[in-house]
Amino acid sequence: MRSISRLVQKIHFEDFSGSEFERLVFAYHVRARWTELAWYGQGGGDHGRDIVGSEPLDDDARRRTVIQCVNRGSLTQKKAEHDIQRVLSSSTKVDALKFVTRGAVSATRRDAIHIFAKTSGIESLTIWSGAEFEEHLRLIGEDLLKRFCAGEVFPDKADELRRFADDFAGLTDGDALAQMAAVLDRPALRTPFHAECSLVAFQQAIEDTIAALNTGIWRTREGDEIRRIPSLHHLRDQRIKANVSRSAQLIDQLRRTFLSGLRDKRIRPCACGSDTCTIFFVDPAAGVELDRIRSEALSAFREVYPGFRVHLG
Repeated sequence: MRSISRLVQKIHFEDFSGSEFERLVFAYHVRARWTELAWYGQGGGDHGRDIVGSEPLDDDARRRTVIQCVNRGSLTQKKAEHDIQRVLSSSTKVDALKFVTRGAVSATRRDAIHIFAKTSGIESLTIWSGAEFEEHLRLIGEDLLKRFCAGEVFPDKADELRRFADDFAGLTDGDALAQMAAVLDRPALRTPFHAECSLVAFQQAIEDTIAALNTGIWRTREGDEIRRIPSLHHLRDQRIKANVSRSAQLIDQLRRTFLSGLRDKRIRPCACGSDTCTIFFVDPAAGVELDRIRSEALSAFREVYPGFRVHLG
């Protein structure tokens, strides 16, 4: 594949072939911790489904989403409606639909496509213009852009492309921190404690975060592997490594403090008797201590990654 562009100004997606654009979209979503990704466009006969995957949501839930790659100068209403109808006529169960385009998409066009999708039965629709896709790439996948735009050939098969996107050999510390940041952006680390709290799998979320930072293995609360990310042991700069290690240690302290609170009844489950109840009562002093530890953990990470936008509360 020829050298397509340089990472100096905007990325010229118009220079990418359809397959090349789909490769980059697929690789990005591997990096963005989507799971069960299938690249239908690669094999032909996609019935309007370029890529299908399990999309992570803010509350640690997931939804089945179809990704349409639109390597055209514009996303027309006719094209969008045609793709939506083809997706709905396929055998794939659809929870949401996402268009990733190379061109600009006006507000009027977005509104019209959203209206058509909703009337067709699709409640959740996302549209990324080329500029928006580039911003997302630069946030967590700039190393992919560097490799792709420097002429490094991306594999043709989905499994090989998944390994390519998960390769950490060429990552800078900044690239690694960008991936680690996603692990720390979860309700268990940013929702303040109150006298009465809903703690949905809080302890498991904390343990999963510690494991991901230390081993690079990111799992769901059920224990299934989501994907691999760089661990703190991949970091080269000793100051950065020390801060991330400190953040991991503080999160472990958070886990131990929470368990101690359960033992001495400063943190008490609801007395309703239901095994599925998520409500806990937290003594004020215990809540202050837990919030202090979480705030320090997030601050330690932010010191070496200023772009980290996660704050307690």
